[in-house]
Amino acid sequence: MKGYLTFLILWTLKKSEMNGAEISREFEKRRGTKPSPGTIYPALKELRKNELITVDEAKTYALTEKGELELKSACKFFCKIFYDVNEMSHYSQE
Repeated sequence: MKGYLTFLILWTLKKSEMNGAEISREFEKRRGTKPSPGTIYPALKELRKNELITVDEAKTYALTEKGELELKSACKFFCKIFYDVNEMSHYSQE
């Protein structure tokens, strides 16, 4: 998960603003394991430092415009590399 953590956080926040615990639960639904606070919060701190997300007084995180652009760029890169993801999906189910 480490290599894709930033991407997954941005992708998750694109769908809805969330706090750190909600982000962890969303990852648990996707992966079957819940990341520790020691994994999630340093990544959130780095994303804030890079102005890709904001956080309010209630500790709810949201994408910034810069974060949205970064996510679009990452999605293009991901799709270019994994253009055959549908084929991979079918293979993993065999």
